[in-house]
Amino acid sequence: MRIKIKFSAKILFMFLFAQISAQSLFEPVNSPVYEFLSRLSQKGIIEFNDQIKPLERQYIFLKLSEAEKKQNLLTAADIEELDFRLLDFKLEKNIFEQKNREEKYFIKDESGRIRLFSYSGKNLKINVDPVFGYSYNKFDSENFSVITTGLKFSGYISDNVGFSFSYRDNATKRKLYNKKYDFSNKTGVIWHTEDFAEVNTHISYGWNWGNISAGKEFMNWGYGEGGKLVLSDKAPSFPFIRLDLSLTDWLSFNYFHAWLSSNQIDSSSIYPTSRNGENRTLYREKYMASHTLTIRPVKGLDISLGESIVYSDRLEIAYLMPLMFFRLADHYLSKNRNNAGDNSQFFLGISSKNHIKNTHLYGTVFIDEISIGDLFNVEKERNQLGFTIGGSVADLPVESLKLTAEFTKMYPFVYRHYIPSQTYESSSYLLGHWMGHNSDQIYLSASYRILRGLNTKIWYQRIRKGGDGVVEMQYVRPSQPFLFGEVTTLNYFGLKTDYEIIHTGYVFFEAVFTDTKYFGTKKNIKDISFGLSYGL
Repeated sequence: MRIKIKFSAKILFMFLFAQISAQSLFEPVNSPVYEFLSRLSQKGIIEFNDQIKPLERQYIFLKLSEAEKKQNLLTAADIEELDFRLLDFKLEKNIFEQKNREEKYFIKDESGRIRLFSYSGKNLKINVDPVFGYSYNKFDSENFSVITTGLKFSGYISDNVGFSFSYRDNATKRKLYNKKYDFSNKTGVIWHTEDFAEVNTHISYGWNWGNISAGKEFMNWGYGEGGKLVLSDKAPSFPFIRLDLSLTDWLSFNYFHAWLSSNQIDSSSIYPTSRNGENRTLYREKYMASHTLTIRPVKGLDISLGESIVYSDRLEIAYLMPLMFFRLADHYLSKNRNNAGDNSQFFLGISSKNHIKNTHLYGTVFIDEISIGDLFNVEKERNQLGFTIGGSVADLPVESLKLTAEFTKMYPFVYRHYIPSQTYESSSYLLGHWMGHNSDQIYLSASYRILRGLNTKIWYQRIRKGGDGVVEMQYVRPSQPFLFGEVTTLNYFGLKTDYEIIHTGYVFFEAVFTDTKYFGTKKNIKDISFGLSYGL
């Protein structure tokens, strides 16, 4: 393939202008551009700070442009994918080049990127696309399909204000869908009869060193291909307000306050309606506040320390303060009465990229409750914590190959709480790692980029899951031993191939074989799916 070295006054201007530009539109967490830039960063070609996602599209565009300047360090496959990804960032390119000439396109823009509609002008820049998908699923001995339709759009108002909207309606069989996805890393759903709908939206205002936003989106915290401890996309998306500050190249700060779904009826607020036998039903209010400080002492090393609190029943101004110490605010608000208190957590993440050639090493610790005096005796005190350690190697020993290995351990009663409206959940799905407490996981994968857009991955995971226990067990000493109760062992073997023919347009095939051993009983399940999608 022909390799072109592209460097011009325009690109130089973009990097100078980056220092004073706003960043205001977020890229969804499932976008393939994250995987591409993460791979480049672990090879030391760029620095890419993706501990917390989603990230701003203008930041992503800058990183793609930075990689474009270093094509001598890229493989031929990297260059081809880089050119492909840049086609999706025409609006951001117009912002950095201060290109305000009115342009309007249907079906395809001037760069060749296929879209339903695209407009770029001085005060408004917008992209509009349809959303559709079809998948056929064979789970165990039963078959079902999922049909998805919807619409999405995103853009900018006067460059500083970003906005996005995505709506999807999914038709399928409720019972079979639940059987397939309940104990998995797939996102949970909120049902309406036999259908479920999803809507995500975001509006934000950015300046050269920060961003403030409000939306309903997924948020991810930390690394983990087999699952994320702090914030994953297992629970449906939730509304939040968010603040991001990048004060220096070595220090950043993130804060958000979220409105969660408790699924707990407030019996004190039930009152009759004018229809006989039909009462007005309200649910307990449930909230979450979180903040994270990330330090980058040397290139490629990120250290993130965070705290969160889940609380209920009423909105507290103390948790709307980004710099508040939530744990001590809880002591103040509850007057040290446990029944009046809230549910706090601490977490730590460390990420090292390319300190070992082409390697990303990472770890996360999630602390639900801990006794410092017995920190290393998790079975004596109520030390309820979990951790993940993992790493991946890219392009070694074979170009376009990525190998990943992870180990996760969740001690008994992590994420649990005796007050139902203060569990580490939203819509009854875990906010963190999907497998829950009293479990461990070994995860291995090998992914290979056959050509631009065509990727295949084989993976294996082994999970041991102990008993769930009862609430009283959580609050007695010593703690229940790890894997107490009857243990289920699950071995998964998976193969997934997908081809992104055009931007966000995929055909895919996935097969997962599960071998389950539960208290002397064995069961094998075949899970096969294939289909196509656009805009998902």
